[in-house]
This record gives sequence, structure tokens and C-alpha cells, in this order.
Amino acid sequence: YFIANPEKLGDALDSMQAHYQAQEKQRLAQTMEESADALYRTASDFTLGRADAPITIVEFFDYNCPYCRQAGKTVQNLIESDPNVRIIFREWPVLGEGSLFAARAALASRAQGKYEDFHWALMNGEGRATEASILKVARDLGLDIVKLLADMESPAVEVHLERSNGLARSLGFTGTPAFIVGDQTVPGMISLEKIEKLIADVRAAE
Repeated sequence: YFIANPEKLGDALDSMQAHYQAQEKQRLAQTMEESADALYRTASDFTLGRADAPITIVEFFDYNCPYCRQAGKTVQNLIESDPNVRIIFREWPVLGEGSLFAARAALASRAQGKYEDFHWALMNGEGRATEASILKVARDLGLDIVKLLADMESPAVEVHLERSNGLARSLGFTGTPAFIVGDQTVPGMISLEKIEKLIADVRAAE
């Protein structure tokens, strides 16, 4: 049929692509609905912005990802410019042992009330985050290193990392950074203009 009607091949391929895209959109919507508590209502996750903000964004990141560091500036600018947005931070270390150590240390710093300072110190740092550089940041921030190292092995830290990995995989993310804005998954680097457009789309749909 396609040999006799080659012009129909493009139409068939377009129809198949549209079908698979619709299926994937439906699968993601179902996944986000089933994972809503883990994504949005986990008390141990660190958030920035008003707790009752009408727009919530989830960010998956790795402290050694250069694109995450660029996206971090986008997140900082967004929080400063839009008081009606809440950001949920989800450590997802995918770039080796240094990234895993950084994620554990950042999560453990919450027990000493230093997560936000620790997060931005790592995110705005220069060079690769290593055990030595991460512990230097911790000392500079006045953290109790012995306690930090102990808390890095806590069940809460382990649960967070396991949950991040499970959520990221189920949502189809293959690397960092990755965002959820409304019902949209946004893999890769994102500009302030793009994320503001996505937020505007969410508000328009309400």
C-alpha cells in the first residue's frame, strides 16, 4: 500500500507519533496523580516560598551538574520575583560519588537548620563538589561536622534519595536538571522566561 501510495506514509507516521505522545501524556498524568503525596506533600522535603503558594514547582537536581547551577539562578530569580510560587527541592545525585556525598550532606544539614545556606553555597560554588570542598563549605557555615557526618547516614536521608530516584525514573527523567510545573514535566535547563510562561499557563488553566 505504501509503495503504491508513498504520500500516505508521512500521514501514517504522524498519526503514530501523535498516538504515542497522547499515550505518554496520559501515563505521566496518571503517574503524577499517583505520586502526588511523594511529590508535593512530603514533610521532609525542603521548600522555598510560601507554604500556601498556589503554584508549586518540583526541581530534581545534582550539585555537580553545571546546568543545575545555571537553573539554580533561575530558581533564585523566580522566588525573588514571584511570591506566589513554592519550590520543592529534590536531590537526585546522578553524577558520581561527589554528587552523592553533596546530596547527603545537604540533606543532613537540615538537622542543624542550615539547608538553605548549604544549598546555595554548593549550587553557586566553583569547580566540582568533592568530599573535601563540601566539608569546607560545612565548616565555613559553622556546622558541627561530626553530627553532619552521622546525619548523612540517617534513614531520612536514605528515604529521600531512594524516593528521588524512583520518582525521576517513573516520570521519565534521564538526567538533571528536571522540573515539574503544573502538569508539565520539563527535562533539562530552563530559562526564567520559559518557567514564567509555564507558570502563566498553569494560572490561565485554573
